[in-house]
Amino acid sequence: NETHNHPTEIEPFGGAATCIGGAIRDPLSGRAYVYQAMRVTGCGDPRTPLDQTLSGKLSQRKIAQTAAAGYSSYGNQIGLATGQVSELYHPGYVAKHLELGAVVAAAPVEHVVRECPAPGDVVILLGGRTGRDGIGGATGSSKSHNLESLDTMASEVQKGNAPEERKIQRLFRRGEVTRLIKRCNDFGAGGVSVAIGELADGLAISLDAVRKKYDGLDGTELAISESQERMAVVVAPEDAAAFIAAAESENLEAYQVATVTQDPRMVMTWNGQTVASLSRAFLSSNGADKHITVTVPARKAHVKELRPSRLRQLAGELDLATQRGLGERFDGSIGAGSVLMPFGGAAQTSPTQAMAALLPVGPGHETDTCSVMAWGFDPDRMARDPFGGAQASVVESLARLVASGCDYRKAYFSFQEYFEKLRTDPERWGKPFQALLGALRAQLKLGVAAIGGKDSMSGSFLDLDVPPTLVSFAIAPAKAGEVISPEFKAGGHPVYLFQSVTYNDYDSIKKTWETFHDLCRAGKVCSAWAVGSGGLAEGIMKMSFGNRVGFAAEPSAESSLFYTGMCGAILAECDGPVPGGMLVGRTTDAATIVLGGESVTVDQLLTINEGVLEEVYPTRAGTSGKVEPISWSGRSPAVCAHKTAHPRAVIPVFPGTNCEYDTAAACLRAGIEPEILVVRNGGTAQLRESAQALEEAIRRSQMIVVPGGFSGGDEPDGSGKFIASFFRSGPITDAVHDLLKHRDGLMLGICNGFQALIKLGLVPYGEIRPMDDTCPTLTYNLIGRHQSRYVTTRVASVNSPWMLKSQVGDLHAIPVSHGEGRFVAPEGLLKDLIAKGQVATQYVDAAGVPSMDISVNPNGSMEAVEGIFSPDGRVFGKMGHSERRGPWVARNIPGDKHQPLFESGAEYFK
Repeated sequence: NETHNHPTEIEPFGGAATCIGGAIRDPLSGRAYVYQAMRVTGCGDPRTPLDQTLSGKLSQRKIAQTAAAGYSSYGNQIGLATGQVSELYHPGYVAKHLELGAVVAAAPVEHVVRECPAPGDVVILLGGRTGRDGIGGATGSSKSHNLESLDTMASEVQKGNAPEERKIQRLFRRGEVTRLIKRCNDFGAGGVSVAIGELADGLAISLDAVRKKYDGLDGTELAISESQERMAVVVAPEDAAAFIAAAESENLEAYQVATVTQDPRMVMTWNGQTVASLSRAFLSSNGADKHITVTVPARKAHVKELRPSRLRQLAGELDLATQRGLGERFDGSIGAGSVLMPFGGAAQTSPTQAMAALLPVGPGHETDTCSVMAWGFDPDRMARDPFGGAQASVVESLARLVASGCDYRKAYFSFQEYFEKLRTDPERWGKPFQALLGALRAQLKLGVAAIGGKDSMSGSFLDLDVPPTLVSFAIAPAKAGEVISPEFKAGGHPVYLFQSVTYNDYDSIKKTWETFHDLCRAGKVCSAWAVGSGGLAEGIMKMSFGNRVGFAAEPSAESSLFYTGMCGAILAECDGPVPGGMLVGRTTDAATIVLGGESVTVDQLLTINEGVLEEVYPTRAGTSGKVEPISWSGRSPAVCAHKTAHPRAVIPVFPGTNCEYDTAAACLRAGIEPEILVVRNGGTAQLRESAQALEEAIRRSQMIVVPGGFSGGDEPDGSGKFIASFFRSGPITDAVHDLLKHRDGLMLGICNGFQALIKLGLVPYGEIRPMDDTCPTLTYNLIGRHQSRYVTTRVASVNSPWMLKSQVGDLHAIPVSHGEGRFVAPEGLLKDLIAKGQVATQYVDAAGVPSMDISVNPNGSMEAVEGIFSPDGRVFGKMGHSERRGPWVARNIPGDKHQPLFESGAEYFK
């Protein structure tokens, strides 16, 4: 976990982007592959009018919206599934924004080698080039914000490059490469001086060897620049050439910059001069001892709190508002391993309390083992009592794991602290001191340890301070089939409260959790919610949203449903009577909640709850008009005269591609042999070599599958543009036309790949040809942001080999993740495509009815078009990620998630 609070406060997009980038780099330097992430942020009320913005500050709305854009842009581009996004609102965060990311990574144990560097070993710098961006970033992240910060500190914010870091991820997934590495460091605080300076006791570093983004950098700048997406690795001299060649095969720069020496000194040279020579003994001294006096006030007694006891009022509370409009801009499905999507149920409106993802075992391998992570923290509670609030953070994070089906005894914690500028004031120092003692007490009582954590101070602006902040992240392993999601599943089920006998009785909490976990293992629990600051009423309300399942309270439980502060309590829908819990009500088939003397429909509450932040994070756009369903039952005339039992598919990886692993896995499941081919663009020679390699791969393959991603770094109006330009080179164009017209081959493009196909003319025309304004295109979603969610698509035409195993009218639940997915075409052309059976699939509701409503049609495509064919159906372009599936994927989303495209393609060649 990592914060970028100060950088995000002054430059929200870059600060938030490098928050997630920096979090990824830490485990990546340990050769581990990051496969899931969550984001927890804190700010003031983003609905505050602009004219109430403090002098020297950006508005809260500007920071919140732009930071969300930055974090999601980086995570989406690198191809990281963000399983949970939560924003906390507290007036103290007006002092300084909280930007917090947490990631989970894994690696096969045999891939990781840790050895002590020996004299003569070489240090290789890998990845991006060095510039002035980020100079002073580390010290800047701890600076106090003042009236001049916006004007004087923006240059300290690093500039992230997600596609470059993606290349390093790919390289470090290769065991034959990582086993060459004796020691590795990512480039964060301090740049070369730290990343390389920490690798060995004795080092001779040549700053002249460090490659620059531009000329003019002096020795100091080269030594301390925190330019991103770089790694420093130590390898034996005999392994250096092999490592550099492997890096270049992944389109990465790699070159020697230092040597390990016998003399225990770090020596840097630049322009023929020694500019630094420091003994290892001095570097290892950790500086001078420091001492501070701490004052801790008497603790306040715990007071049982009562939330607003009217459902409509509770639904309208800012801190309880559902943040779907924020969360959907983060890709939640990439990697084909998300056991839970961030919002579940048929309507995808019940927020999850934990993220769960399968371990990234790679294409061709299967696992049902997943990691589950949850967070805990309440800024109001911490502000009142840092000691008790920190305990509550720890307990809440663990309770959310337990409610997700995990065994708390297998969990670990990692903490993130964030406090005001402490100065030498004993009372200010007393706040983190209390919080750490509270967190320690909770760990000891629960028998669960923290294995990591970071701190961030200086959360002050003039006389404003951030609330004492200790966020607890809890993580545990689980079997995917045992993971529980929060949305009520059906009417007629009893709903129980599982809670400790007395407040903060840890023995009682543990016993309650163990009883609940036994019920989960026995298959008795249908859904569960860890009770938080909104009390039971919040849980009931949000559990009802996803499937529009109602709830009726037991009269004896009415008085407790609006109380908060139920430490470690869990609300659970069970499939029948169970022991160990208090019956609080029952689910009902009527989509109405009867509670506290009030009867309100679920839709009314959802409208209120989502409406709180609609002006900040919209969920609605476009119209809700009806669309006619399209049906074409005629089969494609395309036949295959060149049969093969194991067809080969070439999967080109362009800079920005991030779905190649998911695509390869889908091919392997269908009996197709995938060949992943990396396109290198490090210069004219590399481009020429890559073009020749792709041409040769196409000529030995039966299929081309162009996967999704963000080619060209998601340049404005540039989706698929680089891919299209590459395919327009003469030899590749000839190879594609030969495949499609003479060798009975097939071509599939998904998302970014669809964008490339349509720019080339391969859909809808079946050949690479010039395009103009009379041709169809894909453009920005009507809502003006990235959309990540599941949609239902209906097969509209089977006029393609890709539909051999489908029938007209088949419905599939498919994840989408795109910012430019709206299909538009001249009206006459669109009618012609429909008439010829070239509209392959449409966005539809659960009943199979197409619509323009954004809940059905996520981007506003004309006639709800999701995919189209070439005239003979050999080429298929679609937005939905049919490759992102598996038996344990998106368990909180109903529907048939297996669209047999790849199986149909394989069958065609058999």
